[in-house]
Amino acid sequence: MGSGLGQSLLDVLRSHSAVDCDTFDVEVPKRLGPFVDCTSNQAIAYHELIRPDESGKPLHAQLIRDAIDFASSKSSTYPGVDVAELAVEAMMVKLALRIVPYLKGYSHIQTNPKYAYNKQKTVENGKRIVALFKDLDPAYDAKRVCIKVPSTWEGMQACRELENAGIATLATTMFCMEQAALATHMGCTYIAPYINELRVHFDASYVDEHKAFDFCGSAQKFYEKIGSKTQVLPASLTSIQEVMKLAGAHHITIAPHLLTKLAETPADHWEGETGSVFRDRTEEGLGDYSGIVEDESAWRLAFTRSQEGKAEVKNIQAINIFCEKQDALEALARQ
Repeated sequence: MGSGLGQSLLDVLRSHSAVDCDTFDVEVPKRLGPFVDCTSNQAIAYHELIRPDESGKPLHAQLIRDAIDFASSKSSTYPGVDVAELAVEAMMVKLALRIVPYLKGYSHIQTNPKYAYNKQKTVENGKRIVALFKDLDPAYDAKRVCIKVPSTWEGMQACRELENAGIATLATTMFCMEQAALATHMGCTYIAPYINELRVHFDASYVDEHKAFDFCGSAQKFYEKIGSKTQVLPASLTSIQEVMKLAGAHHITIAPHLLTKLAETPADHWEGETGSVFRDRTEEGLGDYSGIVEDESAWRLAFTRSQEGKAEVKNIQAINIFCEKQDALEALARQ
């Protein structure tokens, strides 16, 4: 994978993968876009919403107030939904809509992680998020909304129902082939293999010693082998070295500080790996998961035993972190 004269690493990456921005900061795509998709989650939303402006005042105070007022006005439309929860969804949609002019593809919004083990509530949540896009910007093509759902059994059953309703989904918090096989069987548009477990972004002293490069490469090869429409979109990256190893992924989503480093690094000075995760990968060793994707108990056991339990532990950890951020967002809405 060569590089042209005068190119940055971001240019090189864009020649091999669809590059997405993992942020709600509109200045990032303004400066470095356009991007294909924009991904987000409760952590990204919370830390964007509490960000101060140059004078130290809350940057998004008006957006938060507007979202709360909007949610209050819609309480009769969604009688079973707490106004604070609805306000959080409106906040995320409002943040996403600001970035739409700098995108070619989807805006990704994550469902409430507290519904990770509830299929019906996840389906309702996903449909409600799409409806909020239509309410808040009637001109926006709601077919360009992608609903992110944690990769539990219930979550991926919800993805099947949403996809059947014409709503794109991404199976997130993904760490193993058992999850990847179920996601494509459910018809998910994307999966997001977490290269690093989510904890690394919230604990500066922690390093993931079992990064998911091999899983990510295997998932993409598996999908190619079976002719799947599901695309691999690696996430949770911590360095430009990790990013460049993943050149050749169908999609890749990248945080602002890494996008900036990629844009500032001349490609002709790069001595690191480029695309090594997918280079020379064969179908040898790819498993057969057909016996578990329609059998809940068999799938749950296989997931529990995957990587001697490490995959399930990482998934539970990620859902816990996102639940904490959901609580923090709802607290903003109740101020």
